Amino acid sequence: MSFVNVDLLALARDANYFSTLSATNITAPAISLLSYHPDFQTVLGENATARKIADLPWEAFHEAGIYNKKDNSLYVTSNYQSLDDNINITVVSLDDYSITSTQFPDVWEANGGTSYYPPDADQSQTPPQQVYCDEGDFEHYSQLVAVDPNTNNSIILLTSFMGRNFSSINDARQHPVTGDLWFTDADYGYYQFFRPQPAQPKQVYRFEPKTGVVQVVADGFVEPNGLEFSPDLKTLYVTDTGAQQFSFNGTRPATIYAFDIQCDKTLTNRRTFAFSDIGFPDGIHCDTDGNVWAGAGDGVHVWNPEGILLGKIFVGETSNNFAFAPGKVFVFSNSRLWVVENVKAQGREVCKDFGVGCER
Repeated sequence: MSFVNVDLLALARDANYFSTLSATNITAPAISLLSYHPDFQTVLGENATARKIADLPWEAFHEAGIYNKKDNSLYVTSNYQSLDDNINITVVSLDDYSITSTQFPDVWEANGGTSYYPPDADQSQTPPQQVYCDEGDFEHYSQLVAVDPNTNNSIILLTSFMGRNFSSINDARQHPVTGDLWFTDADYGYYQFFRPQPAQPKQVYRFEPKTGVVQVVADGFVEPNGLEFSPDLKTLYVTDTGAQQFSFNGTRPATIYAFDIQCDKTLTNRRTFAFSDIGFPDGIHCDTDGNVWAGAGDGVHVWNPEGILLGKIFVGETSNNFAFAPGKVFVFSNSRLWVVENVKAQGREVCKDFGVGCER
């Protein structure tokens, strides 16, 4: 597969230009690599190839995408179906791309998640656990739950801010130095009709699993969603998917905000980093060079650290999230799973999570 170059001047002058490209003028989802800047090919690598590896009759590939070394698999949360069927965890083997489903105790409606080292764990080892953002339902709290996928044991870490339950915890990242869990709380359980009306603001939190300290670190969002640390841990990126609530409204945020991280604990200097031209930026990750990748309305968008769009892994439909693996990027678009192989870029967390590529 070759890269498709996008003429930025033509796109700026003609609002219909994008739809005239053969790679985007499609009737069914298909994957292609759209280059908006010469650096995109450098980031992905000249030998990058892309293909579809699964197309299922239900939305198995939605969020999370957490690696488990023991079975060499990615754990992906499915999209919400109904209260009669809890959100499943889709297990994608990296050996042969086979797919199975599972559920974990005390995890009801899982969404985003992160690899997790419990307090005092040996961080020289690959993660022994995973943390899921459980959105909750009408009978169960929204909560952070630590899971060992190898033993099927779960531990509830957090259900409330000082006694006030969260609305629908959405996504989380563990700080690789402090071990704190940073997470977002949105309203999507309410908008999908499986959570009560929210009772507190949409905010970003920092939680210390060892001490129980939980702190609001940012507010003022319509719907805070994905979040990610820069590789130098000096910046936190947070997506606001406020354009999607009961329905899509393009006048509301579809925006990535950047914050400076102070002393590994607080945030300052909120600023707009990027705006998605299609849909909204959802799950977000950085590569080791500081480029920012986000699932959006037509695939995965990639910006450089200055917020300039470099290119897209275009699939022609919403990609809520994606996951890095060594030399690969897996793109989740609900019913479909795609992979880009021979990728030069390495995800920020790949070295620690997979225990490989640490020499970069």
